[in-house]
Amino acid sequence: MKTGIKISGIATVLYLQRDESQTQARFGFIVSKAVGGAVKRNLIKRRLRSVAREINSAQPAGYNLVIRALPEASSFNWNRLQQEVLNNAKAAFSK
Repeated sequence: MKTGIKISGIATVLYLQRDESQTQARFGFIVSKAVGGAVKRNLIKRRLRSVAREINSAQPAGYNLVIRALPEASSFNWNRLQQEVLNNAKAAFSK
């Protein structure tokens, strides 16, 4: 991801790398123990996967996207986390 685009938010960091050779988009999620216990980390991952489905349906294939949750993500509700990730994705795709 060193060659891609990095967009930072309050609760997440989004890394985008274009790869035109791929026929499908690939997503990765990083949620460390700093976010919380196993239950909290899994909740954040489920929320990020749901947002990734929205991003995937709106954008063409041919990219790698990694979303890293920061410790602040555990205090965000669903709508706030969703808006942050979608705004970061929109900014990354416009670059």
